[in-house]
Amino acid sequence: MTARQKRGVFAVIAGVMAIATVILTVTFFVTGLIFELIDYHPQPVIGYVINSVIGLLLCFLVLTIIGRYFGPRQRASQMGVFNPILEAMRKIASGDFSVKLEGEHFQDDGIFSTLAQSVNTMAVELNEMEQMRQEFISNVSHEIQSPLTSIRGFARALQNDRLSEEDRCHYLTIIETESMRLSKLTDNLLKLASLESDQVKFEPKAYRLDRQIRNLILVAEPQWLDKTIEMDVSLQEVTVCADEDLLSQVWINLIHNSIKFTPPDGKICVQLTQRDDKAEFMIRDTGSGISPEDQQHIFERFYEGDKTREWA
Repeated sequence: MTARQKRGVFAVIAGVMAIATVILTVTFFVTGLIFELIDYHPQPVIGYVINSVIGLLLCFLVLTIIGRYFGPRQRASQMGVFNPILEAMRKIASGDFSVKLEGEHFQDDGIFSTLAQSVNTMAVELNEMEQMRQEFISNVSHEIQSPLTSIRGFARALQNDRLSEEDRCHYLTIIETESMRLSKLTDNLLKLASLESDQVKFEPKAYRLDRQIRNLILVAEPQWLDKTIEMDVSLQEVTVCADEDLLSQVWINLIHNSIKFTPPDGKICVQLTQRDDKAEFMIRDTGSGISPEDQQHIFERFYEGDKTREWA
């Protein structure tokens, strides 16, 4: 029992005792007057019993009247405490997780405080789950755009009847490769979640970085050909030891963003060089570049700058 509840119990007991004392005192006084009027003088024990019985009956009557009068008010007061909790639950059920129960009824360590803390905790956890759901949808949308664009572009190119057999096989190979990349979408999303939770398992291995970048540029061929962009590619033979799948996401983002923000008939330069024991990758284009304001956000996931700078 909390201190507030104990004080409430003590207050009720004290009130009942006070009422009983007043009623018994008045009863003794009134019955004494009545005995004098009717000239009745009972023995002290009998008089005490008569006064006690009458006093107890009056106490019961008065307390019953008080209980019937204040009982509904007390219940209404308690329901008034439950109303904010019920309203919060209704908001949570409708998808509003910004609720927070506060007030004097929820400050102590009683049952209302426990209920309020449970509702507040549930709202916070559900809000976090909703944010995770929205981020998951954003991740999926962002990840599938690149392979879908390539598949769509090469599928459209295959409709050309004048396409050579060699080019046709090349485009079909790229479509197959991008389809396999789509099948790895779940694994990539799990890796992304692991990166954010610092639980990622890197799988480094030695591979040719120049071949990886060249293949990714070829995969993006429909996009830069559609905008008649000139590609100036200079890749030295470079071998690195890294997680190939994770690094591919870096080059895909850089290449596709460069194509996206380069105007038609523009130019993109891609260079890869070996400097001592380090690899240096550089990509330049004739687009509008990144504004100084947006440069502060380049490492923020899915951040988009001024969309009016984007080229179709």
